[in-house]
Amino acid sequence: MLISIFLVLMLLSFALHILFLGQYVMTRDNRALKRFVNTAVSNITIAGAMTVLVLFNPSLVRDIDVMFLLWLLSGGVMLILLGVKVMIFRTIYRRSQMPEHYHFNFFGKKVLHATVVKPIEVMVFMITIPFFLICGAYFVARLINLFLYNRL
Repeated sequence: MLISIFLVLMLLSFALHILFLGQYVMTRDNRALKRFVNTAVSNITIAGAMTVLVLFNPSLVRDIDVMFLLWLLSGGVMLILLGVKVMIFRTIYRRSQMPEHYHFNFFGKKVLHATVVKPIEVMVFMITIPFFLICGAYFVARLINLFLYNRL
């Protein structure tokens, strides 16, 4: 059970690590860089703790419930990718409300400029779609299996 907790923490830390890397690349903000470095340190610390724990007690590896762990991990990845998509939508919506990103045409309708959506946002959104669908389908299928047959 302890190794499973460490593995879930490692996944969450690694996912946050990738998220902060993406934020730093998109914004070049020092706060995102500090978060990126902090998650790197936490990844190393969690991996080191797991290694030491397994070296002193190898029977812990045998006790891992892989099906339950994969179900939890797929749900975590699905939620993280959903959060990324919501963050992209929110950013685009906020940008579409700024006056420098639209004008009014002859008929008085608001026309958005191409500056509302950045190419990196479209790329990240399109790349995350297959991973979101695969992880979400696995998570939902196992959840239905749990409700119907009381097992993963």
